[in-house]
Amino acid sequence: MKDSKENFKPFIPADKVVPEFTPTAVILGIILAVVFGAANAYLGLRVGMTVSASIPAAVISMGVIRFILRKDSILENNMVQTIGSAGESLAAGAIFTLPALYMWAQEDSSIKIPSFLTIAILAIAGGIIGVLFMIPLRTALIVEEHGVLPFPEGTACAEVLLAGEEGGSKSKLVFSGLGISAAYKFITDGLYLFPSEINWNISAYKGSAIGMDVLPALVGVGYICGARVSSYMLGGAIIGWFVLMPMIHMLGSLGGADAILFPATKALADMQPSELWSSYIRYIGAGAVACGGILSLIKSLPLIIKTFKKALGGFGRKGGDLRTEKDLPLSWALIGVVVVALILVLVPSVPIGIIAALIIIVFGFFFATVSSRMVGVVGSSNNPVSGMAIATLLIATALLKATGHVGIAGMTSAICIGTVICIIAAMAGDTSQDLKTGYIVGATPYRQQVGELIGAICSGLAIAGVLYLLNSAWGFGSEQLSAPQATLMKMVTEGVMNGNLPWNLVFLGVFIALTVEIIGIPVLPFAIGLYLPIYLSTPIMVGGLIKLWITKRKYKNEEARKDADGKGILFSSGLIAGEGLVGILLAVFAVIGIGDKIDLRNYGINLGQIGSLVFFALLCGTLIFAILKKSNKKEGKQ
Repeated sequence: MKDSKENFKPFIPADKVVPEFTPTAVILGIILAVVFGAANAYLGLRVGMTVSASIPAAVISMGVIRFILRKDSILENNMVQTIGSAGESLAAGAIFTLPALYMWAQEDSSIKIPSFLTIAILAIAGGIIGVLFMIPLRTALIVEEHGVLPFPEGTACAEVLLAGEEGGSKSKLVFSGLGISAAYKFITDGLYLFPSEINWNISAYKGSAIGMDVLPALVGVGYICGARVSSYMLGGAIIGWFVLMPMIHMLGSLGGADAILFPATKALADMQPSELWSSYIRYIGAGAVACGGILSLIKSLPLIIKTFKKALGGFGRKGGDLRTEKDLPLSWALIGVVVVALILVLVPSVPIGIIAALIIIVFGFFFATVSSRMVGVVGSSNNPVSGMAIATLLIATALLKATGHVGIAGMTSAICIGTVICIIAAMAGDTSQDLKTGYIVGATPYRQQVGELIGAICSGLAIAGVLYLLNSAWGFGSEQLSAPQATLMKMVTEGVMNGNLPWNLVFLGVFIALTVEIIGIPVLPFAIGLYLPIYLSTPIMVGGLIKLWITKRKYKNEEARKDADGKGILFSSGLIAGEGLVGILLAVFAVIGIGDKIDLRNYGINLGQIGSLVFFALLCGTLIFAILKKSNKKEGKQ
C-alpha cells in the first residue's frame, strides 16, 4: 500500500472482477448488522457509548466465508463488513435521541408511546440520507485525500482483510469473548447470582461514593479505548464524585438540616450520593458535554469548510470508467434525498413538517460533511456525534419555538429532527470508513453504497423493534437502562422550550470544560466521565489498564506487540457483543414474565459484593489469558 494518491494501487486491480455483491455476503451482512446494531443499542443505552463493528464484522465474515463455506474472496468479506457495520452506526445515532420520546410518554400518560412504524421511518430515513450524502463526498475525501486523511478504523479493517487466513483464525477470539460475556451477563443480570453493580458510600467524606458496574462490556470498552482515554473519563468522574458532590453537600448543609438547593426537591442532608449526582452533577456534565462537542466542531472548521467546498464541486463531476471509480449516480442521490424527505413530511405519525424537512436536509448535509471529515482524522470512536446532535437540538428547538411550535408537540418534532440528523452524521462517518476500506482492497464503490443502504434499512427495522422491546422490559431512564445521552438531549430540548433548565449548573459545566480545554486535556472523554456515574468509569479504567499492561510488556518485535493488542481488541469486541445480545434476551424474558422465575434471590441465593469482585477478577483474567495464550510461544516474549 502506497502513501500517495498518485502511485496507489488497490489490492484487487480495477480490471479484475471477483465475487463481491453475492447472496452470501448480503445475507451474512444483514445478520451482523442486526446483531451488532442490537448489541450497540443496548450498550449505548446503558453506558452512553458505542463501539465500531467494522473489524469484528470483517473477522467473523472471514471465519464464516473462508473456513465454513470454503470460499475465498476479499471483496465478499469487505461487503459483509460494509453491511454489518451499518447496524452499529445507525444504532449509535438512534439511541442518542429516540428514547426521549418514550421518557415523555412515561412522564405524561396523555402522551402516546411512538409506534414501531414511526421509529422505523425515522431511523431508516436518517440511514438512507447519510449514505446518499456520502456519494459526492467520496472522491473528495477517500481518493483526493488518500495519504492525508488516515481513516484509522477503515485502514485497520483493510489490514485485517488483507491478513487473509490469519484474520479468519482470529474470529475464534471474537466468538470466545462473546460466549464468555454472554454467560457472565446471564449469571449476574439474569440469575442474579451476584450484583452487577457494587458501591460504597464514604461516610467520612459526605456526598462521595465509589463503586463499579462489574460487567464485561465496560471492560471491553476500556480496552478498546485504551488507558489514556479511560483515564480522562475517570478524571471527569473523580471531579464530579469527589470534588463537586462533597462540596455541594457541605455548602448546602450550611443552611441547616432542612436546606433544599434547586433543582432538587429534597433536603441536602437526606440525599444519597446517587441523588446528588442525578440532581446536580448530570446538569453540570451536560454543560461540559455540550461545550466539548461544540469546541470539537469549532476546532474542525477549517477542515469542514475545505471538505464542504470539495463536496459541492462533486455535484458537477461524473464518476470514472474504471470499476473502482464508479459511484451511484449523483442524480439518484438527489432524488433519493428528496423522496425520503417527502415521506417524512407525508407520513401522519411522523411529526416533521416542510420546515423541519428543510432543516434536516441543510443541517444533515453539513453534519454529514463534518462527520465524514472528522472520522478521517480522529476515527469513528472519537466522532462527536452527540455534540452535533446538541447543536442541532438547540437550533431546531429555538426555530420551532419562534415559529409557534411549542409544548410537547414542538419538543417531539425537535427530537425527531435531531434523531434523523444524528443518524445521518453517524452513518456518513461509518460509510466513509467503509469506503476507505474498499478503496484500499479494490472494492466497487457503488456496490458498497448499495450495501450500506441495505444495512441501513434492515438495521432501522431492527432498532425500532429493539427500542420497543427494551422500553417494555425496563423503561428508558431506569436503573437498567439509564439512556444517558438521550436524557441529555431531553434536558436540552426541555430547557430551551420551557426555559426551566438550571442554567447556572449547565454553565458551571461549560466553564469546567473550557478550563480542561485550556489545560490541553481532550474535553469530550473528560466531559462524558463527568456526566456519567462513576460506577461506569471505574471498570472502563480497568480495561484501559489491562491494555496499558499488555502493550508495555516486552515483545520480540513491534509486530508481535501489535498482534497481541489486536487479539485484545477482538476479544473485547466479543465481550461487548455478548453482553448486548444477552441484554436483549433478558429484556424478552422480562416482557414475557420469565425474568422473576429465574431470579436466584427469590430462593435466598446471592454471593453479594464479594462475589461480584471475584467474578469480575476472573472476567479480567479471561481477557488477559486470551491475549497471552499463544503470545509466549509465538511472539517470543523476552
